[in-house]
Amino acid sequence: MNLDRIASSATALASTTSSARRSSSGESRHRRLRPPHPIALAAMAAMAAWGALPAAAFAQTTSAGTTTSNSAAATADGALGQVVVTGTRRIDRTLADSESPVDVLSGKDLRRTGAADLASALGQLLPSLNFPRPSLTDASDAVRPAQLRGLSPDQTLVLVDGKRRHTSAVVNVNGTQGRGSAPVDLNAIPLAAIDHIEVLRDGAAAQYGSDAIAGVINIVLRKGASGGEIALEAGQTDAGDGGRGAAAASLGLALGDEGWARLAVETRHQQRTNRAGVDTRDAATEPRRGLVNNRLGDPDSMQQSAVVNAQWGRTDLAQVYAFATFSRRDSITAAFWRTQATAKANNVAALYPDGFLPLEDSASTDIGAVLGVRGEAAGWRWDLSVNHGRNRFDIDVANTANYSLGAASPTRFDAGRLSNRQTVLNADVSRELDAGLVAPLTLSLGAEYRRERYEIDAGEPGSYQNGGASGFPGFQPSNAGGHGRHDEAVYAGIEAQLSKDFSASAALRGERYSDFGNATSAKLSGRYAFTPAVALRGTLATGFRAPSLAQQYFATTSTNLINGALVDAGTFPVGSPAAIALGAQPLKPEKSRHLSLGLLLRPTANWQTTIDAYQIDIDDRVLLSANLSLPAALRAQLAAQGVLVSAGRYFTNALDTRTRGVDLVSTLSQDWGRSGRGDYAVAFSHIENSIRRVADNPALLSANQLELIDRVTLARATVGSPKDKLVASAEHRWGPWSGRVALSRYGSFIVRQSSAANDQTFGAAWVADVSAGWESGRWNASVGIDNLTNRYPDRVIAANAVGGILTYTQFSPFGFNGRQYYAKAGYRW
Repeated sequence: MNLDRIASSATALASTTSSARRSSSGESRHRRLRPPHPIALAAMAAMAAWGALPAAAFAQTTSAGTTTSNSAAATADGALGQVVVTGTRRIDRTLADSESPVDVLSGKDLRRTGAADLASALGQLLPSLNFPRPSLTDASDAVRPAQLRGLSPDQTLVLVDGKRRHTSAVVNVNGTQGRGSAPVDLNAIPLAAIDHIEVLRDGAAAQYGSDAIAGVINIVLRKGASGGEIALEAGQTDAGDGGRGAAAASLGLALGDEGWARLAVETRHQQRTNRAGVDTRDAATEPRRGLVNNRLGDPDSMQQSAVVNAQWGRTDLAQVYAFATFSRRDSITAAFWRTQATAKANNVAALYPDGFLPLEDSASTDIGAVLGVRGEAAGWRWDLSVNHGRNRFDIDVANTANYSLGAASPTRFDAGRLSNRQTVLNADVSRELDAGLVAPLTLSLGAEYRRERYEIDAGEPGSYQNGGASGFPGFQPSNAGGHGRHDEAVYAGIEAQLSKDFSASAALRGERYSDFGNATSAKLSGRYAFTPAVALRGTLATGFRAPSLAQQYFATTSTNLINGALVDAGTFPVGSPAAIALGAQPLKPEKSRHLSLGLLLRPTANWQTTIDAYQIDIDDRVLLSANLSLPAALRAQLAAQGVLVSAGRYFTNALDTRTRGVDLVSTLSQDWGRSGRGDYAVAFSHIENSIRRVADNPALLSANQLELIDRVTLARATVGSPKDKLVASAEHRWGPWSGRVALSRYGSFIVRQSSAANDQTFGAAWVADVSAGWESGRWNASVGIDNLTNRYPDRVIAANAVGGILTYTQFSPFGFNGRQYYAKAGYRW
């Protein structure tokens, strides 16, 4: 794909820089979000100046293996002739003849939505992906998880240019979708750096290792020395809050005659939204009775990110490649409001005479780097690389108090830090062999060594002692520590065009983990074309997911909403005395079996429809247990260990599940002559999750009338996300003008409570997004409205609203911000 054309199609960006408003609850005590970093602004200014200089022409070479890829070359068949690299090591596999279902989203597709981040854009475009926006869930407000095919967020593997991405340090321990997972932070990658994304909806553990149960998301970075752009964005909700602004830039540079480097930077600011209801919990004497004291919505955040991608040399000799990513996101989220009565009862009324709203001031720093060399020798393509990534999550608690210190309490505490690191050494070789077939057989071999480390750093003493900071007690010294493991893997694959009409592939992978032992996975895929217009494809695969270090060792005490009351709940590592006292067992890896069958219909060169049915069985799924409200005897037993909590939980291999579904994708491109050109798409996903087995309840819990896996946990794994999602879009281009309409239908879902009487079914919802754009020469601009009809999810019933505060559910697949307006503008060269 011509890189100038990619740059010209990028939608642009316009920034707002107003600071977050302060409420009368005392939140002015905490620091403001940082302004854009001077280095980021200077880099964008330098790019603007560079844009006036000529850029050297560059001819992109095709990568061996799965590490990098061009976007599709222009063909008569358009996007259907696009070369894909995810799930294959052939260098000529196109989207039209793929043996597995692959969604390809261009950078233009992502940037022309009204989404402010990558996960939101994927949620708008992909019917198989669910991206709810949790709120009042501590760190999960700042690092939000996404689901593919209704499964856990950590059951989807994320790659960047074919290289395994490290996961976040944040564990989703509160009542969100994906509770108990620590997935990759998709939003750490700026949209300005993305050429396209390939989403493989297929089991791929035999090709990529752990985590690829639901599928694979491969983020392919922009490449080449030619072209650059500057883009601005501004937006706001119809309710008048949620103001956002962004500035981004991308620039390519030539490195001599045989190389290039590309830099993308982005700075983004998001003001909070708030849809919390009037707080009716307060007694008549409360001075803030009848006011909106809480926050429910998107947090205040400021993010700066950068990506550098470079390559030098020739693949027929030796080619050095490297890329690095950086992101820092500062977020301010809130806990529940503490009333005046609470402040008085705990001797902090002198600090907060009217009550107070604890704030969690966090910083997520994400760094990744890959360095490799590849080439060809004696007919073999080879690739050697080292990949290192880390995520660090620092959390402060502001506008708070440690009740045990009374009026002398600080109002801000360092609550500690989470960090996760991953280093991968990888060696791949592949070649085409003449086996007397229609086309050469592709043989691939590889080996990988991966080392991981997870660490918890304790907060300052006042953040955790004697109950700790109100809103989020800090990590205690007993929680702190570092834990590591390593993994060795070997793998092989064969892909062949056995006849003119029949292609097949097979893959086998063996792993050895230092903490739980061996795992083996296999995959067999095939595709048969009955005619050029009709083909059948299918896959049989086994897979696995190793329990993450975070799931094995994460420990904290936090204030949670359990059965309508705020209580201190402990999350215990499975090997800790507290967890063992509650019946914990060592974790085992999840194991999966995948079966899929797909039909491809291609009546014309510009119209393709695919229908894929699948079944995924997963044994020993790793979940966070129910919040176990402990009776007095168990509380005393834990107190003797120095653990002062009213509730506890730990990770367990709790369930065997079955996921069945059908995906339909139909795309049409139509030239209307003098009336312009249109692109039309309809995509539909239906998912059914069911329980095949529930682990036996530990005898100790049964004796205390507690359930390790309760009805709330079961519902979250089965009916907590929509079974159906439909996305239909139409875009028309006429000269410099374009217009786009997208309709999404999100199916109903169920949120269950401890008491069946409080269960609630949330109805299906239609959401419409519209936009109009203009592009002439090097300039482009667009305006749009997301959620045109101002659709909100059903309101939460009074029994679950916690005194009227929780007006909307955090399980809503399209959030609850309502209508949003945005404008974008850009300049490219």
